[in-house]
Amino acid sequence: MTSKIQEYIEQRSAADPEFAALARQAAFNLDAAVAVRNLRDEKHMTQRAFAKLVGKPQSTIARIETGEMNVSVNLLNEIAAATGKGLSIQFTNPDPDVATSTDQASTNN
Repeated sequence: MTSKIQEYIEQRSAADPEFAALARQAAFNLDAAVAVRNLRDEKHMTQRAFAKLVGKPQSTIARIETGEMNVSVNLLNEIAAATGKGLSIQFTNPDPDVATSTDQASTNN
């Protein structure tokens, strides 16, 4: 069941490609924020100590964790390398119940 907010985002995204791009970036930023915060918590570090470890200003870590920064894959790779972690990226369907033509083609092979 989708929320009214999710329905609005889907409808608006279908009608407005610029809005759709912004919504995708916001979702990516949120995923990155949660991942970076979880990694920092796992290491039991303050933002200041974590920033020093990864060689970035504390303000950058704060902006990532609040979702205020458009995070690049390069930056996430740098954080991963500095913390001895790997970075995993995957392609997913926006709605797991919706099969794309690519999905259908691969299941038919």
